[in-house]
Amino acid sequence: MSGGPDVLTLMGVKGGPAIRPGSHMPTSNLLQMGGQTVLIDAGLGCTQGICKAGIPLTGVDCIVITHLHSDHYLELGPFFHTAWTAGLTRPIRVVGPKGLQAYWDGFLASMAFDIDLRQEDEGRCPLASLAQIEELSDAAFRIGAIDVQPLRNIHPPITDSFALRFDHDGTRIVISGDTAYMDTMADFATGADILVHEAMLPAGVEALVAKMTNGDHRLREHILRSHTSAEDVGRIARDAQVKQLALTHMVPDGDPAFTQQDWVDAVRKHYDGELHIGIDGMRLLP
Repeated sequence: MSGGPDVLTLMGVKGGPAIRPGSHMPTSNLLQMGGQTVLIDAGLGCTQGICKAGIPLTGVDCIVITHLHSDHYLELGPFFHTAWTAGLTRPIRVVGPKGLQAYWDGFLASMAFDIDLRQEDEGRCPLASLAQIEELSDAAFRIGAIDVQPLRNIHPPITDSFALRFDHDGTRIVISGDTAYMDTMADFATGADILVHEAMLPAGVEALVAKMTNGDHRLREHILRSHTSAEDVGRIARDAQVKQLALTHMVPDGDPAFTQQDWVDAVRKHYDGELHIGIDGMRLLP
C-alpha cells in the first residue's frame, strides 16, 4: 500500500507486442491513488517498470488487465514469479477478463519444475495462491477506497475489452484500454483530471504494415478498425473537457518518419488543453 500524492506512471506506451531497437515497451501503467498501488495491464517490461518507479514488487495491491491481447498481460506470470522470489508472501488481487485464469494455470504448469524446486529447496510459500483472480465485467468495483467503473469498449474481434475509470476523493483518472473511436468515451471521461488514451496515426499504420515481414492485409485492417486516431482522441478530450490528456499505445512507435510534432498536430485539431505525448516512465500528477 502506497502513501503520498496520487501519481500515474506510464511504464509502457508502445502499441502492439513487438519491440525493436529504439522502440518503447508495450502497455503497462502504475496508479498510486488513495493509498493503493495498482498495476493496470502487464505488458512486457512491467516488472522492471515498477522497480524504476521506485515501488517494490511486493508493494503492488491490485492488478487490472483490460483485455487478453498479449501486449497487455504477457508479463503477468513473470511479474508474480519475480515478486515471489523478491519476498512476496501475500495474495494480490487480479481483476481481468474471462480466460485469465487459464493463462495463470498455464504459466504455473510451464514453470512447475522451478516452482516446485524453489518451494522445496528454498522454503518459499506456494506461488499458485498468490494471484487471486476475479473476472472483469461491466460491473463497478472498489480497490480500497477507489471506485472503479469499467466500460466495454470496441476492440474487435475481442469483446471482453474495457476502459477503466478510477475515482477517489474528487480525483478522476480514465484509461481507455484498446478501442476504436467511441462517442461514449467522452461521457465516460467527463471532467477527468487525466485521460490516458490509446492513439494511432493512420499514415503511420500504412508505413508500419508496409515494413512487416510476417503480416498481411489483415493486420492493417485490425489496427484501423480496432484503434482510435490521434485526431479522434483530441475530439474525445475536448468533448470530455479533461484537464490533461496523455497519449499511449501509440502506433507507429520508433519510426523516425513520424515525430512528436505529428502527434501534437493531430490532437491539436480539436483539443487545446494540457497534452502529454507518452514516453516510458512518464509520471503524471492529477
